[in-house]
Amino acid sequence: MNTIVIIVIAVTCIISYLALNDMRMFEKYKFNVGAIQQRKEYFRLLTAGFLHADFMHLALNMYVLYMFSPAILNSFGVSGFLIIYIVSILLGNLFSLLIYKNQAWYSAIGASGGVAGIIFASVSLNPALSEIGIIFIPFVRIPGFIFGLLYFGYSVYSMLKPRSNDNIGHAAHLGGAFFGLIYTIIIYPENAVQNMVYLLIMSLPLIYLAYEIFVRKRIG
Repeated sequence: MNTIVIIVIAVTCIISYLALNDMRMFEKYKFNVGAIQQRKEYFRLLTAGFLHADFMHLALNMYVLYMFSPAILNSFGVSGFLIIYIVSILLGNLFSLLIYKNQAWYSAIGASGGVAGIIFASVSLNPALSEIGIIFIPFVRIPGFIFGLLYFGYSVYSMLKPRSNDNIGHAAHLGGAFFGLIYTIIIYPENAVQNMVYLLIMSLPLIYLAYEIFVRKRIG
């Protein structure tokens, strides 16, 4: 495992821990539509990716990031990994800003956008090698595209269910996943074409989310 992944995880864990114990810091750096639109605090588009709602939210995102990173590092190197992760966080939160632009109260946190980008890029490259062990039962392995289907399915459910207010950036998954996929298509188009069936299966929850947002206008 490349040192850069450990550094990203360590920095995220430290910042998340500090923010969970300092609500002023948490409020200052979380994603908030009103603060971004009215006070032009665009830094929140990035800093929100280093905050988490609780330990389980942090642990899940960092574990998934750790498990899906090797394929990215092997194919794109450190710079490619950082580009996918950081830009996916930014685009994920920009997408959230777009769909919640009329809800100034809306807030969210989490590395979900960046993790979504890493998952999509990894499966695009090689779904056979993209797999993840269940936490505490690492010998049970789940194919990456199946895990992605479940991961995004839960996120879409959490985002669309009535009175959802967990402050986790579920909406960021769509923007992050889009960038991870597009980046891989640009660099390795043949891989993405060969693995299109796996990507389509994994994308089903996000396709449904896009339908709810852009066709039914259920959100925003």
